[in-house]
Amino acid sequence: MTTKLDKSLRRELHVKGKPYVLTISPQGFKLVAKGRRKGYELEWESFVSGETALATALNATLHLSLADGETAKPKAKKRLNGTSRR
Repeated sequence: MTTKLDKSLRRELHVKGKPYVLTISPQGFKLVAKGRRKGYELEWESFVSGETALATALNATLHLSLADGETAKPKAKKRLNGTSRR
């Protein structure tokens, strides 16, 4: 027998040695770095549909890589005369 999820459930977990808090609620789930407010949130309907879940997972992977110390640097755009602009 399963228990109905009628209120939020919070659990701490570690990803690559860093603490995170996972909150599971009737609306969806949220993963936040411990001590932070903003994180990755996904509604159950989006998760079940698959398409939005894939986009969210890809976006989360990008953010996790950037959190590990990588920096996102925009590529220099080329001007018509061939020089680059920053």
